[in-house]
Amino acid sequence: MDSNLALFYLATLVGLLAVAAWFVIRQTLRTRRIEKTLATLQSRVRSKDATAKDFYELGGVLLDKKLYSQAVLNLQKALKAKDLKEEENKALVYNALGFAYAAQEQYDLAIRQYKEALKIEPEYVTAWSNLGFSYEKKGLDAAALDAYQEVLKREPNNAVAQKRSDSLEKRLPATSQSNG
Repeated sequence: MDSNLALFYLATLVGLLAVAAWFVIRQTLRTRRIEKTLATLQSRVRSKDATAKDFYELGGVLLDKKLYSQAVLNLQKALKAKDLKEEENKALVYNALGFAYAAQEQYDLAIRQYKEALKIEPEYVTAWSNLGFSYEKKGLDAAALDAYQEVLKREPNNAVAQKRSDSLEKRLPATSQSNG
């Protein structure tokens, strides 16, 4: 019976090691793919014929890598690129730029970018949600609630916006009562 128990433990250990190895291999492959994409985009951007899409995609990869200040520079270049004509694409870039600023806790700059995105694309739910988040981080609960309610107008089943909206509604009456 002792040998059966030892065999069970050994099999369990091998199984756990196999699962861990699978996760490590998967992460390694993902990292390689990101690094290859990054290298390709950086070489394109270094060339004189880089497009707004190249700058935007490089900004996105840098956001994934949490290199926010570098992402900001590339996203700003995307906005300045002559070939960025479609308004919807501009809204995407402004939203990504807002995200980069918010990740650096520069909420005033983030709010400005989200508002630019929403001027261009008023139905852009992600920008509304990001705007609510930034307002909330700034302590502007009423403005955050308004932004989350805009999300819910467009996506009534948005669980995150509903949760944040409910939380803010509970806090706001208490805040206004204590100030009054």
